[in-house]
Amino acid sequence: MSRRSWLLFAAMCVIWGVPYLMIRVAVRDVSPGTLVFARTALGALLLLPIALSRGALRPVLPLWRALLVYTAIEVALPWFLLSDAETKLSSSLTGLLIAAVPLVGVGVARLWRSDDPVDTSRALGLLLGIAGVVALLGLDLGQVHAIPLLEVAVVVVCYAVGPAILSRHLSNVPGMGVVVLSLAITAIAYLPVAVVSPPRHLPANVTWSVLGLASICTALAFIVFFALIADIGPARATVITYVNPAVAVLLGVALLGERFTAGMAVGFPLILAGSVLAARRRRHVSRPTVAAPVAESATG
Repeated sequence: MSRRSWLLFAAMCVIWGVPYLMIRVAVRDVSPGTLVFARTALGALLLLPIALSRGALRPVLPLWRALLVYTAIEVALPWFLLSDAETKLSSSLTGLLIAAVPLVGVGVARLWRSDDPVDTSRALGLLLGIAGVVALLGLDLGQVHAIPLLEVAVVVVCYAVGPAILSRHLSNVPGMGVVVLSLAITAIAYLPVAVVSPPRHLPANVTWSVLGLASICTALAFIVFFALIADIGPARATVITYVNPAVAVLLGVALLGERFTAGMAVGFPLILAGSVLAARRRRHVSRPTVAAPVAESATG
């Protein structure tokens, strides 16, 4: 890759590793629903001029049914559940659990495509990934709560199903249009929540976290990621998925004082190795070229 590509790649690894930290800080004083509204509303407003200048909105509108389903599964539901889970879970643990998305994605792809079999390498990857999740939770069992874990599990499934919906129904329309409309629809849906439960107190760190989620981890992230896709293609760009959780752990430990546990030390390498093996594609299998930019849109 060129120097520019490496810089874009490094930027995305950090940008989509940071949300877990910012969410953990923000939900101390902002309700999960209000946080989702603020993030999506500001993100949509920042990206709207770009989408309009590219004429990216109009082609998406006729596919409003698929757009609504995609929005609910990829943005509206998981972003709320993720925020709610982080009122109890550390940002480090949450980031590592989200690393299981590629593992679930293999199962979803298998259900939707019969020409992409689970070979020995993938089967080994799935087993390693499952062992990693078991180690991650089993070694730290006394430090986790059942409901937040269930919420993160739903988030993982949503993040795995969303790209499949996008690839099947929205892959022939501009990705930027899908992103902006998804954010706008989610913001409208959560507006009543924000009106009913506005934050009573906004410390500076919470304010900056909310602004950072909207401007850096949402708006800027898509601009950078689309540039990365243009440089190196969607398949190579999705490698950032394997780096984001490590960034989340480093930031959580360094900035929030979260503990680096035995479960993390044992579980993350297994999940990472399992995800890489399970997500490998055979060379003869065609790869989506349009869906990928939005497929990674909510991995934080």
